[in-house]
Amino acid sequence: MTPAINLAKKKKISHTIHEYQHDPRAESYGLEAAEAMGQDPSDVFKTLLFSLNGDSKNLAVAVIPVEHKLNLKLAAKAAKAKKVEMANPEIAQKITGYVVGGISPLGQKKDLPTYIHQSAQNKATICVSAGRRGVEIELAPQDLALLTRGQFAELCLNIDD
Repeated sequence: MTPAINLAKKKKISHTIHEYQHDPRAESYGLEAAEAMGQDPSDVFKTLLFSLNGDSKNLAVAVIPVEHKLNLKLAAKAAKAKKVEMANPEIAQKITGYVVGGISPLGQKKDLPTYIHQSAQNKATICVSAGRRGVEIELAPQDLALLTRGQFAELCLNIDD
């Protein structure tokens, strides 16, 4: 069990766990997960951390479809920050308690502001990392928002919502 799975169980959130054999040579953990699970990449979301206003320890979380890139200007707008940049991976691991490639938006060591790409709202369920490479948790996007106190926002360019 991971903290992410434990949180979903504790809060009695309906979810499904998907496990697959992670290939350490995979170039994209998210696309690898989608392919291994036979899921449409638009239904599998990755967790990215970004720092706010030049403070490397003041972090927020973006949850976006695996096939897309986080738009930093849109992330800054969502977080009401002047500027944002991708978080240092070592700091992200330390603050979340998860390793890169297995960072879940759920069950992090520290509650961070969380922004979920608005395309998730149109889906019955989405998959996000369950806190370990090779393990995904599928749940309703509204439940993800509830568990993370997240809000839906435009975070990427060129996504058909």
